Amino acid sequence: MGFFSKKKSETEASFIKGLERSRNRFKEGLLSLFGRESKVSDDFLDELEAFLFQSDLGTDSTDRLMEAIIAASRKKKIQNYEDVVKILNSELGKIFFKDELEIPIEKTSPFVIMVIGVNGAGKTTTIGKLAYRYRKEGKKVLIVAGDTYRAAAVEQLEKWAERAAVEIFKNAAAKNPSGLIFDGIQSGLAKKMDLIIVDTAGRLHNRTQLMDELTKIDRTIKKLIPDAPHEALLVLDGTVGQNGLVQAQEFQKAVPITGLVITKLDGTAKGGIVIAIKEKLNIPVKFIGLGEKIEDLKAFDPELYLRGMFAENL
Repeated sequence: MGFFSKKKSETEASFIKGLERSRNRFKEGLLSLFGRESKVSDDFLDELEAFLFQSDLGTDSTDRLMEAIIAASRKKKIQNYEDVVKILNSELGKIFFKDELEIPIEKTSPFVIMVIGVNGAGKTTTIGKLAYRYRKEGKKVLIVAGDTYRAAAVEQLEKWAERAAVEIFKNAAAKNPSGLIFDGIQSGLAKKMDLIIVDTAGRLHNRTQLMDELTKIDRTIKKLIPDAPHEALLVLDGTVGQNGLVQAQEFQKAVPITGLVITKLDGTAKGGIVIAIKEKLNIPVKFIGLGEKIEDLKAFDPELYLRGMFAENL
């Protein structure tokens, strides 16, 4: 097996293993439904609709899927679990495959990524794993520790910077996050960094003052690099289910989100939230977290995600 074939195989295995809980929950529920209903009746379709919604797919995605499933049932094309899965893959593929998923850091230097999210979503871990990923690709990476509220956050980020073997800009005495980030960007420019990853303090999406601060940080970055941040990545905890959709809607009001990072999907059966957020807000998923190791942040692959979610052999 060649190097690239091996890497592809390893990535595929990560998706299959990482989404196992979500896949098993979905398969067990659907097989149970087919076991209770001997034919595709109105009752069956009602139960299926409720099941899809409860699988964290969201209202819009469930409506889209049910429309296709009902049309297929009228043509007698649904007889078993596999028939439903094929429709899911076909319909959900339509909402993912038009996305631009690559982060084009080659296009400008330094490329600036701002990382945002609530406390506990996995933001610090994500930054460390992103830094590692791009350093492994040969990029000079600087992390700007922009959380002026929690000293522990900076300490955690330092550990991740060390693990990733990248530089970190910090100022423990700073009280103004915008000022600190301004200085950090200046440092990155002076050192001719390829990539600057800006950390921001975790904040609740319903705290207006903190969300306004995020808007100010965005403006501050633009003072030095007018078209930056080139990516604003919102980190969402995959275990929170539909609450992640609410978070995304509120953060989108403060900063134009260019992509999502969904973490902790290996530890939950709520993997359907990826679909719900994409369908509702049309924000592309750029990365997903499928484990605790530094290399377990994976670039989002729609085909592998759908296979991991619904049927690994399809």
